[in-house]
Amino acid sequence: MWYERDIELTDNALTVLKRRYLVRDGQDRVIETPRDLFLRVARFVADGDRLYDADDEAVDRTAATFFEAMASLDFLPNSPTLMNAGRPLGQLSACFVLPVGDSMEEIFEANKHSALIHKSGGGTGFSFSRLRPRNSTVASTNGVASGPVSFMRVYDASTEAVKQGGTRRGANMGILRVDHPDILEFIACKADTSEITNFNISVAVTDSFMSALNAGESYALIDPRTGEPFVRDGQEQRLSAVDVFDLIVRQAWNTGEPGIVFIDRMNRLNPTYPSETIEATNPCGEQPLPPYDSCNLGSINLGRFVRIPLPAGYVPTEPADGVDWDRLASTVRIGVHFLDNVIDLNNYPLSEIKAQSQKNRRIGLGVMGWADMLIALRLPYNSDAAVALADRVMAFIQSEGKKHSSELAKRRGRFPNWDNSIYAAEGVAMRNATVTTIAPTGTISIIAGCSSGIEPYYSLGYERNVLDGTRMLEMNPYFEKQAREAGWYSEALVRKVASRRTIRDLDEIPEEMRGLFLTAADVAPDDHIRMQAAFQRHCDSSVSKTINFPTSAGPDEVRQAFRAAYDQGCKGVTIYRDNSRPDQVLSPVKPAVGSTEPARAEAVAKRPTVLTGFTEKVQTGYGNLYVTVNTLENRPFEVFAHIGKSGYTTMADTEAICRLISLSLRSGIPVDQIVRQLRGIGGASQIFSNGARIFSIPDAIAQILERRFLSDAEGADHGEQPPEICPSCGSAMRFESGCYCCPSCGYSSC
Repeated sequence: MWYERDIELTDNALTVLKRRYLVRDGQDRVIETPRDLFLRVARFVADGDRLYDADDEAVDRTAATFFEAMASLDFLPNSPTLMNAGRPLGQLSACFVLPVGDSMEEIFEANKHSALIHKSGGGTGFSFSRLRPRNSTVASTNGVASGPVSFMRVYDASTEAVKQGGTRRGANMGILRVDHPDILEFIACKADTSEITNFNISVAVTDSFMSALNAGESYALIDPRTGEPFVRDGQEQRLSAVDVFDLIVRQAWNTGEPGIVFIDRMNRLNPTYPSETIEATNPCGEQPLPPYDSCNLGSINLGRFVRIPLPAGYVPTEPADGVDWDRLASTVRIGVHFLDNVIDLNNYPLSEIKAQSQKNRRIGLGVMGWADMLIALRLPYNSDAAVALADRVMAFIQSEGKKHSSELAKRRGRFPNWDNSIYAAEGVAMRNATVTTIAPTGTISIIAGCSSGIEPYYSLGYERNVLDGTRMLEMNPYFEKQAREAGWYSEALVRKVASRRTIRDLDEIPEEMRGLFLTAADVAPDDHIRMQAAFQRHCDSSVSKTINFPTSAGPDEVRQAFRAAYDQGCKGVTIYRDNSRPDQVLSPVKPAVGSTEPARAEAVAKRPTVLTGFTEKVQTGYGNLYVTVNTLENRPFEVFAHIGKSGYTTMADTEAICRLISLSLRSGIPVDQIVRQLRGIGGASQIFSNGARIFSIPDAIAQILERRFLSDAEGADHGEQPPEICPSCGSAMRFESGCYCCPSCGYSSC
């Protein structure tokens, strides 16, 4: 029978499947094999053909086609489909966008709906741009509004209480327009990385904002209730576009958030605009959606579409010669057919979502294994030829996908909202409003044994925790194969490669291989942007991609990347600077191996009798703040501050902050980690002073420490931070597309 074919899965894939995907009985025992899973999904989704008069024989042929695509690892649908197809829950979509209206009833209705979605295994995106700003009058209660950020915290707490479908944590995207009056508070709301942890956040940047930025001008804040310029105390409120952009840049440099979405571009390129307006995206940013819409995602494993062996005379300057275009076209058609069936068979969590999803029939066919394809074709990730191939491959997938969607429309009917789409004006029958999306593919790429999304390799080796507690070193299979065939493979080399993010400084590896096997740490931000832009040019929705920066990168480099993403036509951009998110600030000292002593804190240094330092005056919203920093061996040792003309509570709070800062400095905590914790903490009275926005007293102190002790080496490596540790298996995690994910067991923070 067709379902008896061999299925080759890596140990990692089997671990992920057993932990999260395979069916279990009432005693939590796995009672399904990977073959059973693919067969369950294939048969269930193929049944969708019956809605269009297919007989048993035709449905069986479709099931065989779907099974082969998945079992060969050429194509995999998103995780909810693998987990829930043919099972009682039946929720097959990965992502949804919910509207948040400006009334208490609407706000908490959306929160209730998001809890139901998280319970079913999906993620949610919200725009909080409709909410009135903080301190606005609420006529019905004679009170004042608490603002968008306060309700984000409510949603975050709710998400924390709901475990997603028993298999995944809840994940959210929070978006606020750059012209909302509370935009400054929003930008800084995750300056403390222990806050609002169930949200990724992005600023919705408008074309008019970018024009003001380029001209160095101010721009008007907009009252979300009226759509008119926002007035407070009789004055129209405006902000400097340069100052706001610099704040976004600074926060992203510090923590990786916020990201940016170019909201006007998203809407211009939305096939159902202007009848429908996009205001938010899913948690990883690749799926812009109007309210209540969803998208069903699936990805093609590009590494499996390289001709093996490569054609005689193949040279990397003509990489298209090495691509199996016919088989790729066939898999694109299978993917479109599969995802269109999912729309009909999905058990939607809300009736509003069902109506909207079936109205537009959006699907998101994307790719994974892109780095694998480049290695197989002997193309460095950052080469011009690789970018050109990305353009050609995605253009081909887009063309073939739309062609098949159009063929389905002739047999099954056009999507119901077709009359309000660009396709009506073009006279093109389409089954689906959108066809392509490039998702991050965290766990499904582990199942497929391939690189994730369109990212370069994160590293070429890593240490994996095995279930019995032992640890194993694992290598990238392409790299290991090359090393063994060329004769320079060794266990010592494996340990070296697994201990670092890059191999560029390992002289025992041939220079040609070091230039080919690039990792995210080797790829310049400009090359990340070029690659994202090449895929975006031929993608209906958006692209999930992280622009990686080394620890040494400065804010100016982040600023340039954001501008380049806009200039090159991207719909959004997310950056991450290595070590900008410390696992924890106060790390205990580990006892020696075999020791029975408990971990102990670092000793607090004694204060010398005499210290020298400086006092700096900074203006805050509470009055002039005088900050004294005493140093020892050119490093800050203690901090004192006095706030002039302020109340006793403010003075007491200021003294408490300084005592804790001093204790941290005397305990050996690096100043950059202290700055990370204090920078951007928001207060009720925020002002601009000396060209910078001062959010609060702790923020003012942090800015002085940063300017005095970090600015000369702002981009210097202040020491390796401990990696984020996977709570499921204890391995080191990696940060991609706004989420921490574990390459060992498949756990994801999103």
